[in-house]
Amino acid sequence: MSIEMITFLIIGLLLTFIVLGYPLAYVLGGVALIFGYIFIGPQIGNLFMLRIFTVTQDYILIAIPLFIFMGVVIEKSGLAERLYDSMYVLMGNLRGGLAVATVITCTIFAAATGVIGASVVTMGLLALPSMLKYKYDKPLATGSICAGGTLGILIPPSVLILVYGPTASISIGRLFAAAFIPGILLAVMYVAYVIIRCYINPSLGPSLPKTAIKVTAKEKLIMFLTSVLPVSALIIAVLGSIFFGLAAPTEAAAVGAFASCLLALAYKQLNFANLREIVYRAMRVNAMIFLVLIMANFYTNVFIRIGGGRVIEEMVLGLPLPPWGILITMWLIIIVMGMFIDWIGVIMLAVPLFTPIGAALGFDPLWFAMMNIVVMQVSFLSPPFAYAIFYLKGIAPPEVRTMDIYRGIVPFIVLQLVGVSILAAFPNIILYLPRLFGLY
Repeated sequence: MSIEMITFLIIGLLLTFIVLGYPLAYVLGGVALIFGYIFIGPQIGNLFMLRIFTVTQDYILIAIPLFIFMGVVIEKSGLAERLYDSMYVLMGNLRGGLAVATVITCTIFAAATGVIGASVVTMGLLALPSMLKYKYDKPLATGSICAGGTLGILIPPSVLILVYGPTASISIGRLFAAAFIPGILLAVMYVAYVIIRCYINPSLGPSLPKTAIKVTAKEKLIMFLTSVLPVSALIIAVLGSIFFGLAAPTEAAAVGAFASCLLALAYKQLNFANLREIVYRAMRVNAMIFLVLIMANFYTNVFIRIGGGRVIEEMVLGLPLPPWGILITMWLIIIVMGMFIDWIGVIMLAVPLFTPIGAALGFDPLWFAMMNIVVMQVSFLSPPFAYAIFYLKGIAPPEVRTMDIYRGIVPFIVLQLVGVSILAAFPNIILYLPRLFGLY
């Protein structure tokens, strides 16, 4: 059997079982095991053991269980509901206000952590129940969380950029400076979309009834001091420890987890019964996420080893196209690869191949690298292999279906593609800050 046929079979089988509704982790692991044993051999077991070790000993991934614990503590202490209730009242008649607040908070939180899992899961625990409570459209609510959370791979400090820089031999400082404006641009586009969409169709993100917004200034101040301020202080503690160089994201996650316990204690919600439930819920969510991560690593490695990545590349790169056509083709390859393998696999496969091609075509190396990173963000929302979807589905209430999340991310994928087009048409948006800081 040819490599091309094997590649299409492994992709087709994965898609088929996912559409049939089988658990994602088992589909990924099962397909990887079958194809790995047949086409690689019994030694595939050693590879799987190595991938388990790689995932479980990853220092950055330790931030995920810590932030999950923090989110569950905040939810169980009642702070999450108080925070979003307060923000809902303070925003008054703004339609889609909670979704807007979610995108902004996701942007800040994702930028602070630099990883997608922690931001999507934590904000899913914080924001999704409140939006569902106020009858928000499920696709809009879930799409806002997923899209906002994925900004963590773009806005510094970004783990993806830390891996991309050495692979492409580009300064991390230059990439950080180049990534800031594109990240803010996408966040602004997301907020604008939510506001416009909800004003066109108020049922998607209803505003408060007129009777509900009759709150005195004193009551608003009390709500701010008892709900918004404590959570803001928690976020500042996490962000500040990173921005001032006091802690790495993983260590900052530990600060956030400890601070959340102090808040729960202050609200007299940190009793033994609550703590036991918090730990149990956090363990369940973490088990689901790491099971998916491990199985996804299995699938990614089998897909790469059988030559699937090379088949996709050769299939598109073989087309006779002009320079911009080749550039767009490379971006399409990155998006397609990101639909089936994780971002580390995409970087390790695409960057060594595409960086020399981009230089040969005469494109600016820094602009070319940042465009690839922005395009990679599209793959984080592109089904079926989209980490943001997996993370959110794992902690979403039962009434939120996978199809709701898929429907919700489609408009944001379109916005991401519009952002890519803007950055491609106006390269100075990317190069402005590096030039301003003397890094270019």
